[in-house]
Amino acid sequence: MGRHTGPVEKLSRREGVELFLKGERALNGKSALERRGDNPPGQHGANRRRKQSIYYTQLRAKQTAKRYYGVREKQFRIYVNKANRASGVTGEELLRLLERRLDNVVYRLGFAGTRAQARQFVNHGHVLVNGKKVDICSYLVTPGETVKVKDKVRETASQATELTGSVAGWLQTDFDALEGKVLRLPERNDINAPVNEQLIVELYSRL
Repeated sequence: MGRHTGPVEKLSRREGVELFLKGERALNGKSALERRGDNPPGQHGANRRRKQSIYYTQLRAKQTAKRYYGVREKQFRIYVNKANRASGVTGEELLRLLERRLDNVVYRLGFAGTRAQARQFVNHGHVLVNGKKVDICSYLVTPGETVKVKDKVRETASQATELTGSVAGWLQTDFDALEGKVLRLPERNDINAPVNEQLIVELYSRL
């Protein structure tokens, strides 16, 4: 999947679930999914619903995960292979890897309104890990590491923190300092994502 440059709310409608790609708009109940329903976008979207094969269901689960986390196909396959080699449950290991991405952690800590904004912070060098600049979005955080957003983007980041209700249990946040800490690896019940990881594992097992 290449970089999507079109209307992102179409992606939520395509998958039929809220992917929170518009941040504040989705939280305020103004998303296209709320207003137009879960029919796929396009003039004939409402007529596209058909009997879904097992493969189709598995494929949509994969696309949902990729779009939710903003990961391309090649990257996603790498995560699946890593999860397969891990000792735990493959699907849970896959989600754990995706959650540990630095851009996702910045978003989960409440320092960005969307993952796209979090990626921009990381790419532009506005994020520090243990006091050192890290500009690689796919960097995997580990327990004990601190993640801080530079004061240069404090105003933008503060707007996001005002919308943050709570932070996942595996993270700790200091909103005033715009700094967070990774307490432990995420467990499945920590991950609030519209993803059916088992379907994804089944899909890649047949490829």
